Amino acid sequence: MGRATAHVSVPGRAAEVEALYYDPQRWASWIDGFAHVSKLEGEWPSTGSRLTWISTPNGRGRVFERVTRYEARVGQTVEVEDERLRGTQTVTFEPEPGSVTVGLDLRYELKERNLLTPLTDLLFIRRALRDSLKRSLIRLAREHRAELELS
Repeated sequence: MGRATAHVSVPGRAAEVEALYYDPQRWASWIDGFAHVSKLEGEWPSTGSRLTWISTPNGRGRVFERVTRYEARVGQTVEVEDERLRGTQTVTFEPEPGSVTVGLDLRYELKERNLLTPLTDLLFIRRALRDSLKRSLIRLAREHRAELELS
């Protein structure tokens, strides 16, 4: 199973950053490759809720997420699946003085495998996933900084 992780420090309180992170209407401003929500079932981000979203062209296609764990101000774990992979993604919020560290951890398995899959994953796929997570978190921090400047 592959793993990709990223972390970023965001100024402000965990509750504020968490509110931005869990708001699907704001995702297009910061999630890498996100186009729009297709379907939402349940009370997002609570355990048991389900979400289907569509990526931008040349992206992941249709992405399915189901919340398996949620704890306010701590984090959330979702089962995630798209055309190429399935796995578990966990977000964590760790308060620091004047900021919060947001972490994303994606543990995944590729759906299509062959003899070269482990090498391809190690050299290309894992890095691309890590970079995508990092871009998302950097944009999340930028979006929240803009909110702080407006208030």
